[in-house]
Amino acid sequence: QVKVVESGGGSVQAGGSLRLSCSFSELSYYDYAMGWFRQAPGKEREGVSGISLDDGHTYYSDSVKGRFTISRDNAKNTLYLQMNNLKPEDTALYYCAALAHTGENILELGGTVFALTAWGQGTLVTVSS
Repeated sequence: QVKVVESGGGSVQAGGSLRLSCSFSELSYYDYAMGWFRQAPGKEREGVSGISLDDGHTYYSDSVKGRFTISRDNAKNTLYLQMNNLKPEDTALYYCAALAHTGENILELGGTVFALTAWGQGTLVTVSS
């Protein structure tokens, strides 16, 4: 069982920054990328950002493009999300996930469809106005 642990969430005012981190105990042969998705109360899951494991190609949702930056350390199976200029609408539980090309748990991210193969318990980000 893959263990995924997120950290770095917190409460900030609008315009502030946070950096999320995530570690994976292992990745599957079928995993193509690592990424972040979020879910706010009463809303559907939303893909936020992803990065491929091989060439580092990045994916961003339109809502965070230009404000969030994803990065990875493949050797450490670690993923980061630098979030700048945070807005109240960014408030959500943020999950880190391993992503494959096919599978049952579908996530649309930056115009590309992935499948979630493993994800953590989430870290809460709260942005006040």
